[in-house]
Amino acid sequence: MRTSKWAILVYVVVIIFGCIAALPNVLTPAQREQFAGWLPVKPVTLGLDLKGGSHLVLEVDAAGLRKARLETLLDDTRRALRAERISASSARIAGDTVTVKIEDPADREKVLPKLKELAAPVGTLGFGGAASDIEVTENGDSINIAMTEAGLADRTTKAVEQSLEIIRQRVDTVGVAEPLIQRVGSDRILVQLPGLEDPTALRQLLGSTAQMSFHMVDQTVDPNQPAPRGVDILPGAHDNNKYAVESRVAISGERLADAKAGFDQRTNEPIVSFTFDTLGARQFAEITQAAVGRPFAIVLDGKVLTAPVIREPIIGGNGQISGNFTAQEATVLSALLRSGALPAPLTVIEERSVGPNLGSDSIRMGIYTGLAGFALVVTLMVVLYGAWGMIANVGLVLHTILTIALLAMLGSTLTLPGIAGIILGIGMAVDANILINARIREETEAGAGAMKALDIGFNKAYATIIDSNVTTLSGTVLLFAFGSGPVKGFAVTMMLGIIISMFTSITVVRLMMREVVVRRKMKKLEIPSLFGKVPKLPSFSFMKGRFVAIGMSAFLSVSSVVLFFTPGLNYGIDFVGGIQVETTSKNTLDLPTLRHNLEALNIGEVALQEFGQDKSVLIRVQRQPGGEQEQTAALNRIKDAVVQTIPDASFERTEVVGPTVSTELARSGFLAVGLAMVAILLYIWFRFEWHFAVGAIAVLLLDITKTIGFFALTGIDFNLTAIAALLTMIGYSVNDKVVVYDRMRENLRKYKSMPFSDLIDMSINQVIARCIFTSMATAFSLVPMAIWGGDAVKSFAWPMIFGVIVATTSSIYIGGPILLFLNRWWKDREASRGGTTTPQAGTPAA
Repeated sequence: MRTSKWAILVYVVVIIFGCIAALPNVLTPAQREQFAGWLPVKPVTLGLDLKGGSHLVLEVDAAGLRKARLETLLDDTRRALRAERISASSARIAGDTVTVKIEDPADREKVLPKLKELAAPVGTLGFGGAASDIEVTENGDSINIAMTEAGLADRTTKAVEQSLEIIRQRVDTVGVAEPLIQRVGSDRILVQLPGLEDPTALRQLLGSTAQMSFHMVDQTVDPNQPAPRGVDILPGAHDNNKYAVESRVAISGERLADAKAGFDQRTNEPIVSFTFDTLGARQFAEITQAAVGRPFAIVLDGKVLTAPVIREPIIGGNGQISGNFTAQEATVLSALLRSGALPAPLTVIEERSVGPNLGSDSIRMGIYTGLAGFALVVTLMVVLYGAWGMIANVGLVLHTILTIALLAMLGSTLTLPGIAGIILGIGMAVDANILINARIREETEAGAGAMKALDIGFNKAYATIIDSNVTTLSGTVLLFAFGSGPVKGFAVTMMLGIIISMFTSITVVRLMMREVVVRRKMKKLEIPSLFGKVPKLPSFSFMKGRFVAIGMSAFLSVSSVVLFFTPGLNYGIDFVGGIQVETTSKNTLDLPTLRHNLEALNIGEVALQEFGQDKSVLIRVQRQPGGEQEQTAALNRIKDAVVQTIPDASFERTEVVGPTVSTELARSGFLAVGLAMVAILLYIWFRFEWHFAVGAIAVLLLDITKTIGFFALTGIDFNLTAIAALLTMIGYSVNDKVVVYDRMRENLRKYKSMPFSDLIDMSINQVIARCIFTSMATAFSLVPMAIWGGDAVKSFAWPMIFGVIVATTSSIYIGGPILLFLNRWWKDREASRGGTTTPQAGTPAA
């Protein structure tokens, strides 16, 4: 109970700084501006699900990069062959290799060094020098030129870095405030744009490669017939015409110096004016002088924007692009041309957008449910521990303030699942206080004085608090490692909540309780409930009914497995991919007409879920055949159909998850659950005994199967949020088991000759109040979220409440019997080997 003055000073400084760091989150923007000089951090950044905006994940087309490099290699190879007067037609692309067939050995020897010179250096690998991006090998009379994996990886990395800069330039032209553009993994780019409700135009802006070129139109070729060599048939970008253009590039788009959107003074139609650099202007002048009267095609990403006839030579290096543009399309095109071409195509593989109305509703619901949950937990602590419960509540208030302060200091983004994590963290932070108060009560009943009861109570609770929090933390760390987006936000708030709860409970609450004991000169420390003295510990015999308990648990788990297959889980689009659109109207929706119009699109099964007093509907459409572009096209068709049916419709939320993302999310989610169980198994094995670890995993599997059955029975979306609930429930369940196991380990050392079944009964009776009270506190924090939190956290809150109930009952009724069975099986196994063994410390007696 002794704490140095320096340590107390550090605690005070931490708390004061935490309060100041959290202060910006409750100040108005004007007040923040007024006190900006001495506020240490900015307020917590709100996620897109709280303030509205768009979220896009783009992937660099590695196959396109490989193809482009192979075509360049083919051209360079043919050029090298011509230089040595060898037939260039002997070079061709076969799969991922450029193959050159040369029958004359002398010619092969002559051209081989030239082909090896085509390699481009690729960074530095290990301690060597620059590595080659191609591999040149001989195979009989053929020379094979293939790209190395290191070469492709290096090109992908450079393409992503270059694309990042180009995307920043393109986004800046749109004028989105505070965009987040960052690299994710090796070949992806995350773009988050607050306040942008409809990302359609931006998606086109970011996804366009913007490879622009100028070609002469071959008027002798019929565009509706197969094209001869040297001519390409290209479609029009704004019409249904086809154009026969020469394959040879007359002027490259790289020669453009500037591009601006404007209006034609004669027709008032939107146009894009462009200017060439010095070399481009000279080339443009030469072409227009030599080709007066011929059409000149301007091609962007394989489509002809316009093909005007050259009326007269253009000397100044200026031109304009006109067509059936809208003003917005002209702005986008000019932005594309100014920022330059992307080094490789970018594919939008994930798209999510949230309207500002839904975001403000989420903030309001998050605050209301948080306050309601906090009030229920505070009330429970006062009911259980009276005035001493108020000390615990002070710790809870500090816990919440420090969590918000640390989120702001780390620059974390707060999402709706993150708010759920804070609320759940409040419920679980109570566990340490319940453990401490229960221990103090036991020491007081055993006759200890006030200070001794306080000292021993904290010391005995300390190890249990550490063990239980570490097991919960292990699942949360894995959730952070394998989760994405809002799920990571939930994991961050949970991790911070767990760590901060240990600080507030073990230091702040301890110091406050000690101060009360010292100042009041208390001889005996009693912690009565609000209704008076707490009755003595119960003495139920749980082991007598173990067969009934295990039988019931097994029946529920087997039933849950059956439900998993029939009817199965209602997988969200996170796992199966597809499109989800939430739309709202001021009037009652005509669902039959909306369903008919959507089904007429022939986009597969359409599911409509009505809510919000018949004025809101959630539209779900299965994943479309093909790649990510087909998903985006289907989304636009759905929006058009909704607007036609409901003229005043507003889109509150849209989500598009392509097949690449959905497969990865499913794999990483289930991998996180598996790794969490392995981590917990190893930790309990390390801290206790092997049979405790195996017993915990066995009970955990029963808890998980029941929770999966709950998902199947209720039809709640099984998505990333559900995986978060499952991992949190795993941590909570093991937390519960560790508390029981810790008491058993303590009693094993104290009562070495007691029959193991009696020792289990005694241990469970000693901690049963803690198990029930902690589960009540956690459930109380979740109930408001489950009722009023909305669809975004519904698939988290209800399963968590169910999981808390299942975890608590399994800790009381299932964990002990399984441990008893394992113990007896081990003893029988040892006895059957023909010898008796002396039990080690901590090993249950037979």
